[in-house]
Amino acid sequence: MTMNCVRGLALGLAFGVGLAGSIASAQVLIGDEKSQPESLTVAPGGTLYVGSASSPFVYKVAPGAKTAEKFVDASAEGPGTFFFGMLADGATNTLWTCQLTPVPNTKPAQRHTALRGFDLKTGAQKLRWELPGDNTTCNDFAIGPDKALYISDTAVGRIYRLAPGATSAEMFSDNRVLNGIDGITFLDGVLYINNVFFNKLYRIPVDANGKPGAPVDIWMDQPVKGPDGMRAANGKIYVAANGSGMVASLTIDGDRAHVTVIKDGLKTPTGVEPAGDTLWIAERGAGKAVPVALK
Repeated sequence: MTMNCVRGLALGLAFGVGLAGSIASAQVLIGDEKSQPESLTVAPGGTLYVGSASSPFVYKVAPGAKTAEKFVDASAEGPGTFFFGMLADGATNTLWTCQLTPVPNTKPAQRHTALRGFDLKTGAQKLRWELPGDNTTCNDFAIGPDKALYISDTAVGRIYRLAPGATSAEMFSDNRVLNGIDGITFLDGVLYINNVFFNKLYRIPVDANGKPGAPVDIWMDQPVKGPDGMRAANGKIYVAANGSGMVASLTIDGDRAHVTVIKDGLKTPTGVEPAGDTLWIAERGAGKAVPVALK
C-alpha cells in the first residue's frame, strides 16, 4: 500500500438507523481495501484504536470524529513493520499492541516481535518487551482477574504473563497444544484460547497457585474455521473466524460451546471488540472496521 493510500483515511456512514449519536453510526475505512486492519479496541470514552497488518501505524478515531489519525508511527523500526493485537486498558491508561518486524535476509522469513504499551491519550511509549526467540508472533492479549496481561505467541505456541507493574513478562504456558494459539480471553475469570491452525477452542485451567494445567478441548457445535481475535462480554465469547468469513458468539456450557453467527459474508474478519451495545469487527480483507449492533 502506498503512503498516499495510508493517508487517505475516511469515514463512511452505515448502520445509522437506531445507532444515531454514537461512534457505531459509521464504519471506518482504513486507507483502502488493501490496508488490512488486523485488530482493534475501544477505550473508555469511545475512542477506537486500529492496528494495520500492512503499514507501521496504529490509528485512532475519536468519538464523533470525521477522520482517523495516526496515533503510533513505527516506520523507523524497519521495513515491513506492522501491528497485530490491540487492547485498551483503561485502568492503567495503556494501549497494548503487538508489533512485528521482519528479520532481513531470512529464508524462510522470520520476524521479531515486541509487546509495546503506549499512553492512551498521548501515544507516549510506556513499556517495550521483546518476545524471546528468533522467530516469534506476538498476536493478542487479555487482562486476567489478577490484573496481569496474558500474551499469545502463535509462532512458538506460548502464553506469557506480564504482572502488574512489571517491565518484562514471564512464561506462563508452553503446552504443545498451543502451537497455533491466536485469540485469548477471560470469561467469568476463566482463561480461554483458540487455535487458528486447527480450528479449536480450549479452556486453560489454573490452580490455586496460579499454575496452568493441560488445555481442555471445548467442543463447538458448528465449524469455526480460522478462529482469530477473541473477546468476552455479556456472558459470552465473541470470536472472528477468518476462514469462515464470519463473527460469532460462543455460549459456554461445560466442555461445549454453542455457536451463534452474528454476521457472515465478511472478507477475512480477524478481530472483534464488544463495546456496550456494539460489536466492532476488524474486516482485514476489506480494509474496514465494521460495527454491528448487539441485541
